[in-house]
Amino acid sequence: MEIFTRFNRKHIQDRQVDTLIGLSKGLIADEKVNQKEAEFLLSWLVQNRYTTENPIILNLLEKVDSMLKDGILDTEESTELLGILKAISGEKSEIGELSKTSTLPINDPMPPITFERTSFLFTGTCAFGTRKQCQDVIESLGGINANGVTKTLNYLILGTYVTDSWAHENFGRKIEKAIEYRDNGIPLVIITEEHWANEAQL
Repeated sequence: MEIFTRFNRKHIQDRQVDTLIGLSKGLIADEKVNQKEAEFLLSWLVQNRYTTENPIILNLLEKVDSMLKDGILDTEESTELLGILKAISGEKSEIGELSKTSTLPINDPMPPITFERTSFLFTGTCAFGTRKQCQDVIESLGGINANGVTKTLNYLILGTYVTDSWAHENFGRKIEKAIEYRDNGIPLVIITEEHWANEAQL
């Protein structure tokens, strides 16, 4: 009976993910996610969260719920959600694919992080929360959230869903600019979201 239950749960999870991939492909077909689409996705996630403990669905539910908490999907949240759904649908990356230190242009080794009075910028899609939640962590630790890659930026944080094809992604320009500054002697550090989260003790 236990084996059957385990098998059935796995079957339901697989079916859920297949459905979610199909939904994602439909939602991103026009290269944007609007308010009604986000609300529809949230409704589907809520309805499916109790069927199984599917980590993909639970993680996405937390993200979308947080984005719509104020009742408005703003431009930044829409862009972030578009990136997540692209990852889920397999458009440009695989769901859950972590940043690879062997191919991504991060500092090697990644140094300890000083949070107090230093500036941070996120790029790519974050796994530890929405962009706003990650920025709130920065501020709570005494850091500063930068608006772009400049010569005064201290840390560029690559979101977990940055993949080997970063140069072809829409966030590639930020990374390229950061590499240029770093190669020219500017003390700008490029790190993974995982390293940042560990240093922030999340």
